[in-house]
Amino acid sequence: MPGDLLARCTFPAAGTEVVAAVSGGADSSAMLALAVEAGCAVTAVHVDHRLRPGSAGEAEQVREVARAVGAGFRSLTVEVGAGPNLEARARAARRGALGPAAMTGHTADDQAETVLLRLVRGAGLDGLAAMRPGPTKPILGLRRSETHAFCARHGFDVVDDPSNADPIFRRNRVRAEVLPLLDDLAGRDTAALLARAAALLEEDARFLETLALAVDPTDGAALAAAAPPLARRAVRTWLAVDGYPPDLATVERVLAVARGERRATDVGGGRRVSRSSGRLTLSH
Repeated sequence: MPGDLLARCTFPAAGTEVVAAVSGGADSSAMLALAVEAGCAVTAVHVDHRLRPGSAGEAEQVREVARAVGAGFRSLTVEVGAGPNLEARARAARRGALGPAAMTGHTADDQAETVLLRLVRGAGLDGLAAMRPGPTKPILGLRRSETHAFCARHGFDVVDDPSNADPIFRRNRVRAEVLPLLDDLAGRDTAALLARAAALLEEDARFLETLALAVDPTDGAALAAAAPPLARRAVRTWLAVDGYPPDLATVERVLAVARGERRATDVGGGRRVSRSSGRLTLSH
């Protein structure tokens, strides 16, 4: 029942105007319908990357679902620039068109896949906390099987994107190969365990963020004396660009400057951190 699912969602308050990124798949279609059920004033937005034949027809399927649930609709077309990592470039183009406040239909299964992908990239605590629940990720508490069942129950004609089965994309191999193997080894549903672990790590990360606010990253002595997890977090927050913090190697070089082991260091993007009279300064 929708009420049971809504209890595990994080939609904004009823009456809030929201944009829902809807590809036409079961996850985003279910999110759209549940957002309307939650009382939000929803506009479904379909972004056509024009990467495969028939993508324009998928926009019409989204229009029909939006009409059926009483949501607004608009369609956008974007150009995906040339270069490596098609998935990342398509995602960047989509985000640019939708804006940062758009809701996306990521589920607990997507969360589990993200945890594993970040683990093999060597992510730390924040990375393994993966996607944080909230108004832009309102159905992270739902399973993919639930969104498919929801759409089938409501008779939605959903899009089956063939790229979701293409093994060229690492996430698809995690979905089709790694998670089933882990389920077999553990004898249980590991996606649920990984999603729960991400939620616990997210709580830890928020707690450390609060503690790190007391550390002034421009005070060399204070930074050097702080507990390493807090010092690293203070530096990461200070040097983040558009929400993206520097890598661990850069953070450690800045801490070496704070300790007086080096006078200055490059921190990327043409920026430099230097120490003078006990203070750290960021310059371009």
